[in-house]
Amino acid sequence: MHFVLSLIFGAVIGFALGLTGGGGSIFAVPMLVYGLSVPPREAIGISLAAVGTTALLGGLGRLRAGEVNVPVGLLFAIAGMLGAPIGTWLNHFLSEWLLLLLFAGLMIVVAIRLWQKAGRQASASLAPGSPSSLSVRQLAGLGVVGFVTGVLSGLFGVGGGFLIVPGLVLAGGLPVHRAVATSLLVIALISASGLASYLLTGRPLGLELTFLFVTGGVVGMVFGTRLSRRFSGPRLQRLFAVVIVAVALFVVGRSVY
Repeated sequence: MHFVLSLIFGAVIGFALGLTGGGGSIFAVPMLVYGLSVPPREAIGISLAAVGTTALLGGLGRLRAGEVNVPVGLLFAIAGMLGAPIGTWLNHFLSEWLLLLLFAGLMIVVAIRLWQKAGRQASASLAPGSPSSLSVRQLAGLGVVGFVTGVLSGLFGVGGGFLIVPGLVLAGGLPVHRAVATSLLVIALISASGLASYLLTGRPLGLELTFLFVTGGVVGMVFGTRLSRRFSGPRLQRLFAVVIVAVALFVVGRSVY
């Protein structure tokens, strides 16, 4: 049963990553903790490894299809990789109970922001091709949002896709579907930085469970990617926001009661 659940949960993560360019990591920790009884701190390491690998594999496919804005993605990712070790360090000072509640609170805030942004549909008309076409303000915005995403990645064990996509749309001016594809590259790099920091602290990493999550994730990624191309940007964001709130409420309920 543990084997089957690991594959199913991995497929859900991959599906979310393929569909929205995020979400996989935000679901991974609750699934590991409540579905497979993995200690929260160990779940963070497995989440970083599994989500990062799945995102990398999916990102390579979209890169070959010409959907990834590499320069903008690399700029965002470098800033995020600088922030990830700080988040890992901060993780030491929080109790597991408080960590999960803060995680749930962050999910709700992000869901509200995504829902609000979906209604504006302002991103459709913005699509610069590279950092050279961005203003200084946009470059600074990408750096700040990328750095904060990295800190959250290390702190909560999330790849940050649920923050990366809005960041790429608003700060980088990418259309939402292009931002989804680019976010996979960013998630892979930021997750790698967070995982390296995690392992350097001597924490355990369940390789077998990570492998099962990645295996299921690759399958889910294929279906998520295909489905994403049939949705408009605002519909994707609203769907993502609703699911995030549902998971956040579940985490709060399990943490309090």
